[in-house]
Amino acid sequence: MHRQKIVIVTVILIVFLFIVGGAVFSYFLRSIYIPISKDTSQIEFVITKGEGVNKISGNLKEEDLIRNRFIFETYVYLLGAGAKFQAGEYDLSQNTSMKEIVRVLTRGEIASRERTIKIIEGWRAQEIGEYLEKEGIISQKEFLAEIRNPKLEIRNYLFLKDLPKRASLEGFLFPDTYRIYKDAGVENIIGKMLDNFDKKLTFQMRGDIASQGRTIFEVVTLASIIEKEVSKDEDRYLVADIFLRRLKSGKPLESCATINYILGIHKRQYSFEDTRVASPYNTYINKGLPLGPISNPGLSAIKAAIYPKENDYWYFLSKEDGETVFSYTIEEHNRNKAKYLR
Repeated sequence: MHRQKIVIVTVILIVFLFIVGGAVFSYFLRSIYIPISKDTSQIEFVITKGEGVNKISGNLKEEDLIRNRFIFETYVYLLGAGAKFQAGEYDLSQNTSMKEIVRVLTRGEIASRERTIKIIEGWRAQEIGEYLEKEGIISQKEFLAEIRNPKLEIRNYLFLKDLPKRASLEGFLFPDTYRIYKDAGVENIIGKMLDNFDKKLTFQMRGDIASQGRTIFEVVTLASIIEKEVSKDEDRYLVADIFLRRLKSGKPLESCATINYILGIHKRQYSFEDTRVASPYNTYINKGLPLGPISNPGLSAIKAAIYPKENDYWYFLSKEDGETVFSYTIEEHNRNKAKYLR
């Protein structure tokens, strides 16, 4: 009887140890292969030269990048990876498994000091600043302050020589994809955009602008309106000619894009009251170009403003699908507005 009890206790103990061992082994595997969470937010993790496994594991645990220091150190020991960790800055996340973390740290996959930003054609400086702040690069306030009151060295670009004394850099922040350093300052970022504008506006284009008796500032101002008015490249050249003929004949441009700029509200059709708002950017009540650019145009709109395509239209409107409808007379234009904009 006594022997039977010993056997039963032994069996229970073995089963218990098997269950506990299985649970421990399961936790061990889970800690190695399954990330802590699905959060993909980047965490900058630094290994300084001479740091050992114990220090590294402590730092990883402190950043909630691993579940258990002991398991991490054991896993590293079993792999023989302790001496292979490389000093540097790494981008990790809680969505990275322990196995992947060890792989990254031993291969020295150091985080890039650069990042990519994409500035969209037609964005205003305010929208660019909002984007840069959202991306955690610089604040919108800091960006706009530099745009509105640029330092003297930034104004030294030749294409800015016609810029009115109190004008901002709106219109010259060339839309494109840029690679910048993570710690890039506001002047560095703006400088890249201006350098790109300087490169895109070729010597030939500058010569053609001068031969037309126009300034780069005037061309960019017109291009900024064209950029917001129509989306298709081929239509932009026609619209540019319409606007230039209106300017030459002393007629107001009557650009809805300038009303959008003033009000900050997009409408399919603006009311009469909307078009009467007092502003130097209102091209319904003021003849000539507005005070300055209303957006930052891309190369297509700039080329259209320099090289318009002659036509006999006087009016146009843009449908919701981006198609441009042209008209010869105001009567035809009003019929098109009634048909497409109501």
